[in-house]
Amino acid sequence: MDAMSFKAFAVANEIDLNKIANDCGIPKKYTWEEPLILQDDILKSILGKEVAGLQKVLVFSFGSVVFINHQRQEEITTFLNYIHSFESDIEVRHPERYSDDYSLHIGETPGIEMTDEYVMAPQFEIFYPELISVVIAKSVALEKTEEQLGRILDKLETMIDRLEKGKLRISDKELARTTARIVRHEYNTIAYIMILDKPDITWTNSNAGELYDRMSDFFELNDRYAILKNKTEILYNMMEGFSTISHSIRGLFVEWVIVALIVAEVILMLVEIFR
Repeated sequence: MDAMSFKAFAVANEIDLNKIANDCGIPKKYTWEEPLILQDDILKSILGKEVAGLQKVLVFSFGSVVFINHQRQEEITTFLNYIHSFESDIEVRHPERYSDDYSLHIGETPGIEMTDEYVMAPQFEIFYPELISVVIAKSVALEKTEEQLGRILDKLETMIDRLEKGKLRISDKELARTTARIVRHEYNTIAYIMILDKPDITWTNSNAGELYDRMSDFFELNDRYAILKNKTEILYNMMEGFSTISHSIRGLFVEWVIVALIVAEVILMLVEIFR
């Protein structure tokens, strides 16, 4: 068989697969563990053109889309515009910002070989396309999450600069907004990208499990996930420090107000006495 090409894009934080499935007439309730696979007549209807037998599109609930054997940019744009009608935050103009290209080759090799650009196997297995898609979909979703974490760190750096300049007061609204971004980042990473979860077939097929584990290690999914978790813990500790400083300053201000009121009351009493 010819090489299979894979193009993965992280275009959103979340995609409701059931909305798309209902529109496509697929009578199935999708959970976040499985991708929505579109092919044949359904994909033909969406793209408005004939599709080859091996052409597929896999849509993942954590915001990634993988195109199998789609070389033309207009096909990718047409499909992204289609799902944009269900999810308004889908990135259509510049989907390549978080993307990756990969391919599957079948050839004479003693075992599975992997590089940054392709995986080569001695024979084709029906589960290869989906497992490869899952790994690269998680990889680009992690890339998107890593950049979002960088933005949060930039925001905290600005807050640190303010503290260094003696501007110790930080509003509750600003603290809440930054904390919400950290919680959202953690939620997107753990709940939706599901780095620690494996496709069901890996539990029943040892070859599938071996391929998935090797690809996960090659793309460093677990290591990148661990780094994100550690950075998130650091962010929480920093936010706790900011909150403590802000509340201390606010408490000190209240104490001074109370002292001022007491002094004012004493002065008023003395005025009354002297009168």
